[in-house]
Amino acid sequence: MFKILAKSSISKARAGKLSTPHGEIDTPAFMPVGTQGAVKAVTPEQTTEIGAQIILCNTYHLYLRPGLDVIRQAGGLHKFIGWSGPILTDSGGFQVFSLAAIRKVEDEGVRFSSHIDGSEQFLTPEKVIEAQLVFGSDIMMPLDECVKHPSTRSESLTAAKRTTLWAKRSLTPLIPLSTKWRGVSEGRGEVWGIVQGGMYKDLREQSAEEIRELDFPGYGIGGLSVGEPKEMMLEMLGISTDNLEYDKPKHLMGVGFPEDIEEAVKFGIDLFDCVIPTRLARHGAFLTKEGKSIIRNARFEKDFTPLEEGCDCYTCRNFTKAYIRHLFIAKEILPLTLMTIHNLRFYMRLMDDIRNRIKGGTI
Repeated sequence: MFKILAKSSISKARAGKLSTPHGEIDTPAFMPVGTQGAVKAVTPEQTTEIGAQIILCNTYHLYLRPGLDVIRQAGGLHKFIGWSGPILTDSGGFQVFSLAAIRKVEDEGVRFSSHIDGSEQFLTPEKVIEAQLVFGSDIMMPLDECVKHPSTRSESLTAAKRTTLWAKRSLTPLIPLSTKWRGVSEGRGEVWGIVQGGMYKDLREQSAEEIRELDFPGYGIGGLSVGEPKEMMLEMLGISTDNLEYDKPKHLMGVGFPEDIEEAVKFGIDLFDCVIPTRLARHGAFLTKEGKSIIRNARFEKDFTPLEEGCDCYTCRNFTKAYIRHLFIAKEILPLTLMTIHNLRFYMRLMDDIRNRIKGGTI
C-alpha cells in the first residue's frame, strides 16, 4: 500500500504515501523512537502535535517487559500506550547484537540472559513475529543478525545467510491467519524483509537478492551506522537499494543525523528512525539549521530569544533560551520535555522540507 507521488530526475529520491491499518504516512518520514512504548519525555498527544505520523517501538524490550500477556489483555500495543497512529516494531536484532557478552546466536534463534532479571530467554524468528502480531504492529520487522564493524567476511556471510533463513521462517506464523500474508486490507500489518551483508559489496548484493526473492512488501536496510565511515555506509546503502525493487518502501534502520538523512533519501529511503533528537534533548542539546548547541552555555543566560528563530514548535512559541537554561541549571524536569519537543519538531520540519524539495525537483 505504497504510492510514489513524486520522483527526482537525478537520484532515487521520491516522495510518497504509505498506507497502514492505523493511518497514512507521508514519506520520506522520520519515526520518533518509543523503545519501551513511550517516546521519552513527551506524551502521545504532544508527539502528534509535533507532526509525527508513525513511531517505532522495540519488540525485544516489550517482550521482556511488560510481556505479551499484559499487552494482549490491554487490547494490543496501540491501546496499551495510547497511540492511535501507525507503529513499526523492530525485531530486537540490534539489541541482541549489543548484548554480545550475554547471548549466543545459532540458526534456531538467539539465547540470551535478560538484562532486567538475568533470566534465560530464547527468541526465534517465529516468536518475534508472533509477538508483533499480539502487539498489532503496522509494520513488523523479522529477527535479523547484525554484525559489528569491523567484521570478517566469514562473520558477515554467516550473519547474512542466517538473516535470510530467519526471514523465510518469519512468514510461517502468518500462514494460519490468512492465505495472503500481507494483511493491510484485513486490518493486519505487514512484515518487511531486512538486508544485511556487513561492509562487503558482494555480500550486500547477495543478501538483497535473497530477501527480494521472498517478495516482501517493504524492506529494512540493516547493519549500517555501526561504526563504519560515512562514505562506506553510503556505499553499502547504495548497493543494497540498487538490488531491491524501486517501487517498494524502504527503511534505513537506526539512522540518523540530519546530514545522514539528507544523503540517504537520494538512495530511495522512505523511513528513518534514531534516538538522536530525544537523547540530545535529555543531555541539554538543541538542534538548529546551524547545528547543535548546548543550552547550559553561559552565553544563553540572558538570551531571551527562542531556541531557533522561525521554528513553530510549542517550545519556541512560548519560551526563551534563558528560561530553558535556568530550568536545566536548576535540575527541573520541564526542560527535558521542552527540548524534546523542539528537537523532534526540528526533524519533522526537516522531513517536510525534504518532501517539498523532492516535489519541487531540487533533490
